[in-house]
Amino acid sequence: MLRRFAAVVAASAAIVSGLLTGTAHAQPAPAVLGGGSGIVVDDELVCSITTIGNDSAGRLVGLTAGHCGDVGSTVAPEYKMDSGVVGRFVAVDNTLDYAVIEFDRAKVAPVNRVGNVTITQVGDPAQFPQIGCKEGRTTGNTCGVVWGDVLQTQETWTQACVIEGDSGAPLVVGTTLVAMVNAYLLVPCIGPEVGTNMNLVMDAIDASGGPGSGFRPI
Repeated sequence: MLRRFAAVVAASAAIVSGLLTGTAHAQPAPAVLGGGSGIVVDDELVCSITTIGNDSAGRLVGLTAGHCGDVGSTVAPEYKMDSGVVGRFVAVDNTLDYAVIEFDRAKVAPVNRVGNVTITQVGDPAQFPQIGCKEGRTTGNTCGVVWGDVLQTQETWTQACVIEGDSGAPLVVGTTLVAMVNAYLLVPCIGPEVGTNMNLVMDAIDASGGPGSGFRPI
């Protein structure tokens, strides 16, 4: 009887030990991220992802506004902070105001649709009177008439509503990514939204030959 009792105790201990070991090594599910997802940069600044995809070297990369961080800045998903750091800024261009983020494939599940915006390709700038729509972490999905490149500044101006936190958000016409959100003029959601044209961003990244070159959205 004592031997049976000892065997039961030993078996129970083994099961409990196995459960504890399994729990200790469990990894959180990958964070689902795409163009329009909110990110926390360096544990303090909140911005939006422009798009996510693969570059010619097979890296999982994404884009956001350049003023959101510096090379080496950490990136965490706003909605799933328990994932910890899932990527880092690997390139920043302050002239065109864009940044390239390299993501950890083990921690990120990339998608081409967030909210009401789907991205299937990167295209040329939109023109008046097309309607551009953006998906940002602060104001969500908003649309407005495209004014075009009003001052010939390599930017697209639209009437889509944006405020702080929407920086980096994708601006699309249909499912074509045409610009990223970088700023607004005068008054949020009243003054025009201003964004860098994506064809210029892609050309600059390709010319650098670094992370992000040869980018294709998911």
